[in-house]
Amino acid sequence: MPVWDDLVGQERVQTQLAAAARDADALVTATSDGTPPPPSSKMTHAWLFTGPPGSGRATAARAFAAALQCVSPDRALGGEPGCGFCDGCHTTMVGTHADVEIVRTDLLSIGVKETRDLVRRAQLSPAVGRWQVIVLEDADRLTEGAGNVLLKAVEEPAPRTVWLLCAPSLEDVLPTIRSRCRHLTLGTPSVEAVADLLVRRDGIEPAAAANAARATQGHIDRARRLATDESARTRRATVLKLPLRVDDVGGCLKAAQELVDAAGEDAKQMAEEVDAKETEELRAALGAGAGAGGRMPRGTAGVMKELEDRQKRRRTRTQRDSLDLALTELTGFYRDVLALQLGSNLAIANEDVRPDLDRVARAGGPERTLRRIEAIIACRQALDRNVAPLLAVEAMTMALRAG
Repeated sequence: MPVWDDLVGQERVQTQLAAAARDADALVTATSDGTPPPPSSKMTHAWLFTGPPGSGRATAARAFAAALQCVSPDRALGGEPGCGFCDGCHTTMVGTHADVEIVRTDLLSIGVKETRDLVRRAQLSPAVGRWQVIVLEDADRLTEGAGNVLLKAVEEPAPRTVWLLCAPSLEDVLPTIRSRCRHLTLGTPSVEAVADLLVRRDGIEPAAAANAARATQGHIDRARRLATDESARTRRATVLKLPLRVDDVGGCLKAAQELVDAAGEDAKQMAEEVDAKETEELRAALGAGAGAGGRMPRGTAGVMKELEDRQKRRRTRTQRDSLDLALTELTGFYRDVLALQLGSNLAIANEDVRPDLDRVARAGGPERTLRRIEAIIACRQALDRNVAPLLAVEAMTMALRAG
């Protein structure tokens, strides 16, 4: 299966990347056997993939990385790089290629230390592959200091190193970095394209795939989770009931508390799955005694404290992500309400709660709905500024009531 098969609804981007992969292959071949390189190569050393959540930014970057490492013999016969079955493609796609570093963070930011480690790796020549490729899936989470560290590497790259950066928008990346990258913009794939992928790749029933794709408005990862995870469907149903529960102050405060508690429970569940394993592995690596209460060697307390701090930051990020997803779903609810009030031809995303949409639409006008959407946006902005989650969500539910 070609590496591009999971890149849904991005034909223009795929064409550009495939052309660059062909020229990259020709450049490596020219270097190794002395043949003339392409006169006007479409390949460059730094790329920036932007697009809304769920558009497939990271998928495009990983597929391009695989095409750059493709070693299929068909290339010599005019075949396209990115076959999907050779060792270079396969190991890149599953994350085990020695010369492809895929960086994603479960923390709130990427700091200077981690970025310096990446820059050092980027200076190395490829060990077994054709290129040294660094895929930074969360370039928008670089701190200012980390961005300045990365800038030097992007300005003066090693000859066979490629940086693939992903971010929601150009504004999320330092101007000095984005000016040195080739920019590719991805759009939100169509509901039909996402549903087809879920059926073809994940074996989901067509009706369930269509419902999930419509409910998430083309967000691939969220659609897959909604179609396969009963708890995700339960959580979404709870969120979509919130607009019916903000008739009085008590209802507003209770709904806010439950929303924050649910996000905290998500973070706790993830922590229980990951933290214990990480802690035990580190204890074993440091030579701790047998069992969870085994004695730790001297001088290791600082390392354990660093792990605990990282785990705490990850729980905070998980809670924020869970809350943000709930707010996105809530925005979708009011977007449907607005479409009904205006008589728009836009497809209704939350068709499964149509009676609730009709009820809220009849209870007010478009101006009130727009104020409610603005209240949700304000809550998301407050969370980005590190306002206490419960305080931000309570302010939002009260605004939804007043809206």
